[in-house]
Amino acid sequence: MLLIDEEPGRAAILERALLDIGHEIVGKLNSTHKLAEHVAAFAPDVVIVDIDSPDRDCLENMAVLSRDNPKPVILFSDEDSETSITQAIKAGVSAYVADGMAPERIKPIIQVAVARFREFQALRTELQKTRDQLADRKLIDKAKGLLMKHRSFNEEQAYHAMRKLAMERNQRLVDTARNVIEVFNMLDGGGV
Repeated sequence: MLLIDEEPGRAAILERALLDIGHEIVGKLNSTHKLAEHVAAFAPDVVIVDIDSPDRDCLENMAVLSRDNPKPVILFSDEDSETSITQAIKAGVSAYVADGMAPERIKPIIQVAVARFREFQALRTELQKTRDQLADRKLIDKAKGLLMKHRSFNEEQAYHAMRKLAMERNQRLVDTARNVIEVFNMLDGGGV
């Protein structure tokens, strides 16, 4: 765990609660300044932030972490406005606890945050995979279209020609499609 708390007394209580339930504290900070760098250095499994009210800088640091090195982030705050909660969730917070930190609630909060984080990461991975497949499909379709236009192939002939070339070169079909597009770009002087 990486523990971030601007108040030493409150940090000590949270640290004791975490140690009592068997967690190791790999680092302690008093602000979220350069959070992504600290997370890279400490490599925690979970980041816990206990702050009175998350300001713009705090949320930006969490957003950078979420983008560059996603980790489950639990945010304890005295701020319970819907706006603050929404902004924190958008910044990558896995659990936002607005009614204070009670030591007996730490373990289930961590469990929920980690489960929510894993689910979100799985969805993010699936979305990226789908986007990549769609982009690959567009390239393959573009290459087929070029073959159909310039070689008078029908769609099936264009597909089989690319597939055969991919197998001969031991390439993925999308890589062959990129090569076909590049060749026609060069032949047409860059304008296809």
